[in-house]
Amino acid sequence: MTDEELVATALATGVAAGLTDTPRGVVHDLYVALREVVRRGLAGGSDGVRGGYRVRVLEAYETDPDVWRTRLLQVLASGMEMDEEILGAARAVLRADRRTGRITVDVVGS
Repeated sequence: MTDEELVATALATGVAAGLTDTPRGVVHDLYVALREVVRRGLAGGSDGVRGGYRVRVLEAYETDPDVWRTRLLQVLASGMEMDEEILGAARAVLRADRRTGRITVDVVGS
């Protein structure tokens, strides 16, 4: 998994955690921190116009990760440096999600 894929996966995990009945859990809180550090990284740089576009891609990804994943991976790869703060925050989201032990059960036909 590339650094960009790690960050995109952690963001999608955080978005999914916010859709549950208890959105204020640890996963959601870590996701908010990750989103903010990624947003700062995407908005940074000397080209404010491109930075604005990259932030809009992040916002669109939050509303529909399946549709915007490829575009987000592109802007993460070309638009910002993947430093340890970002990667550490992404890993923290994924670790917390794994620890929650959420299991989805499909009871149709059971």
